[in-house]
Amino acid sequence: MAYISQAEKKELAPSIKAVLKKYGVKGSIGINHHSSLVVNLKEGKLDFIGEANKKNKATCERQGMPYHPITGDHYQANSYYAMEDEGNVGEFMGELITAMKGDRWFDKSDIMTDYFHTAYYLDINVGKWNKPYNYTS
Repeated sequence: MAYISQAEKKELAPSIKAVLKKYGVKGSIGINHHSSLVVNLKEGKLDFIGEANKKNKATCERQGMPYHPITGDHYQANSYYAMEDEGNVGEFMGELITAMKGDRWFDKSDIMTDYFHTAYYLDINVGKWNKPYNYTS
């Protein structure tokens, strides 16, 4: 069963904050329902939404599907594929996910047998519904 405590969050916070500072991004760290470690990105020099739109457009064109851009100022990044983004955004996401996992994170899930067992889930929110991400180029 996925579980993360406030004490574990406090242990991971310095390394997460170091990654945010390195790339000039402001954000907050929280826990959702004691099962997800959440990082909310508020403002920074990286264009997460522009990079996500570029990646989604290329994927849609390659698959022959209609493209629907992220039109708002917020979205939830996929923590399993976020490090595949181009340039600094991909590097940032890779380092952020590594910092969020720390030393104790594990994933022993087996989707073929419908068995899900992980230390805790990772959520990366770029902006919020009521507070958009502020891209400062």
